[in-house]
Amino acid sequence: MDHVPIHGDVAPGFEAVAEVFERNFTDDIEVGASFCAVVDGVAVVDLWGGYCDQACTVPWESNTLVNVYSTTKGIAATVVATLVDQGLLDYEEPVGNHWPEFRAAEGGLTVGQFLSHQSGVCGLRDKVTVEDLYDWEGMTRRIAAERPHWDPGTAAGYHAILWGFLAGELVLRLTGKTLGALVKERVADPLGADFHIGLPKSEHGRVADLIGPNRARILPDSVLAEPAKVPPLFTFALQNPTIRPYRDACSTDWRVAEIAAANGHGNARGIARVYGTLARGGTSDDVQVMRPETIARMTRQQWGMEDDLVLGRPMRRGSGINLNTAEQYGPNPTAFGHSGAGGSIGFADTDRLLGVGYAMNQMQPGIEADTRGSRLVRAIINCID
Repeated sequence: MDHVPIHGDVAPGFEAVAEVFERNFTDDIEVGASFCAVVDGVAVVDLWGGYCDQACTVPWESNTLVNVYSTTKGIAATVVATLVDQGLLDYEEPVGNHWPEFRAAEGGLTVGQFLSHQSGVCGLRDKVTVEDLYDWEGMTRRIAAERPHWDPGTAAGYHAILWGFLAGELVLRLTGKTLGALVKERVADPLGADFHIGLPKSEHGRVADLIGPNRARILPDSVLAEPAKVPPLFTFALQNPTIRPYRDACSTDWRVAEIAAANGHGNARGIARVYGTLARGGTSDDVQVMRPETIARMTRQQWGMEDDLVLGRPMRRGSGINLNTAEQYGPNPTAFGHSGAGGSIGFADTDRLLGVGYAMNQMQPGIEADTRGSRLVRAIINCID
């Protein structure tokens, strides 16, 4: 892309981040995106640019939202942690205390194991449609009755879509409120973070269209070659159902639904405000989301470096939050967050008091180490250090 409108502010000393952000458009596949970094409560980088549509006719604005897929999980896990902070929930207690119908909990599966993708219910065996995902009671009933794919608590496998129903049903049973409602009540509104699980129709006019990885301007050779081999459970977890970026994840039904694993809508500024607050121990100005000791409990490792049975690669996990693996969130091993399909990122680095958000509409083809998001992460860390 030869010329792209870039907007926003960069504090002195962080100009290199803006250069990387712009090169993601000119030298890579970026169409529309936002990137924000908050250090000790101050936004040192707040950038947005490009377009909301593949035809590049609708400019990306300061308040543009986009579906960030699994980056949603990190925000949702933060809300669950507020219940732990309040004493309504304990990561070490059995899930069966709150959801006795959940078959996989019969052996004493803990809440921490449940949230760290160890339940064994990574996907349903019976065929699921995208429309089925909009039926909360129907989905949770099917999930509760499902026979686990492995002995719960003995392995981890990414619950790509079903995690949202697991966490959401737990929260609903504890509070009588949906996870999306609690995101607004406990995190988004108090922090002024523009992030939503269950987006009101009144806000749909500012949502950017997702562009599938197969429609990128440049496709790497790996995408054109033979498909990558994935574990058998991948099909259950990520392809039942197959969610098409434009046809499904840009629909009105998808946007208004509450699927806390995959359909959060936000922008980089909103994501960075949440993680910037966690990086400061749970407090932003005069708003306390949770205590530092609760953040420590949320980020205590529930699963280590063994291969994930769905993804086929190692992934360190806390209770619903990802722990830094392979320097995805910079060099600090204690950094934590969650990323989403296609490239979105949100994370906190408590050593640097840093919160980062990156959201875009052009999904990344293939799995590459050097992506638009990873370059921005390296740039912001280099500027701070």
